[in-house]
Amino acid sequence: MKLTATLLAGITALATTVSVSHATELTFGMQDNEVSNVYKGAVEFQEKLSELSGGEMTVKLFPSATLGDFKAMVAQVQASELDMVLTGYPDMSYVIPELKLVGAPYVVDDFDHLKEIVAGPWGQKMDAKFQGQGVKLLDVWYYGTRQTTSNRAINSMEDMKGLRMRTPNVPFLIAFAENTGATPAPVAFQEVYLALQTNQVDAEENPLPTIEAMKFYEVQSHIAMTNHFIASGAIQISKAKWDGFSDEEKGWVSEAVAAGGKLSNDLTFEAEKELVSKFKDLGLTITEPDLAPFRSAMKPYYDTLEAEFGEGAISDVRGR
Repeated sequence: MKLTATLLAGITALATTVSVSHATELTFGMQDNEVSNVYKGAVEFQEKLSELSGGEMTVKLFPSATLGDFKAMVAQVQASELDMVLTGYPDMSYVIPELKLVGAPYVVDDFDHLKEIVAGPWGQKMDAKFQGQGVKLLDVWYYGTRQTTSNRAINSMEDMKGLRMRTPNVPFLIAFAENTGATPAPVAFQEVYLALQTNQVDAEENPLPTIEAMKFYEVQSHIAMTNHFIASGAIQISKAKWDGFSDEEKGWVSEAVAAGGKLSNDLTFEAEKELVSKFKDLGLTITEPDLAPFRSAMKPYYDTLEAEFGEGAISDVRGR
């Protein structure tokens, strides 16, 4: 009996060793912190992948830019030093210039439209370009829709005139301010609250969860639902790593990423819905200006993009 027990223990230990030796741990970097919805989605991906694979595939998460900014992490993925990275989808325009088109204000109507674009003919062309950069695009997750806060009501585009609007140093967001009549003002993100409080700037634009997190609602009295940009995150994996997976492993990863995306997206949509009510309760005025003039005002910027990427480039992206 003792010999049998010893043999069984030895076989179990050997099986465990074999199992461990075949386990694959993926590394996944992002700039987002542990309280963000996309990080919660990444944890769901991590747990789902382990469940689907029976522990054969696991994920180690590196949030809060611990591995560097998104460009540094993309370079690590390209060099096969990091397996996965989360970046803004249009942020990848620094290596895939055509992605500037999907970042332009009002090109994308909403997140469902963005998913159609990514899955459609234009998105598939971009997918090939991602792979040409050594990365495989797995999914696109919802970050939120950018809205405009100000210290006066924006009931129409006319009310944008003369506003000193803080924008990040992002060409398409600067174009949104300029083309709608505001004056873009470069202010570091960490300094926006003080700039609004001291009237250095009159307005800023961000998704509602960011407006809450940064407490901009304390120093702004109005929010206009300008819906000018649908922010999204691109879940990417090293093409070399992806190509090395079996079909079964690819299936596990794809299903787990989809599960993580659903959780992250649901959390963000729910937060946006709740925040409109919260901001109203806090005394802010929420306006919903007619967006047709805002869209029309972007035509000169679209013309600039089409001079770079060809006539009809905007309609090719929209697919509508």
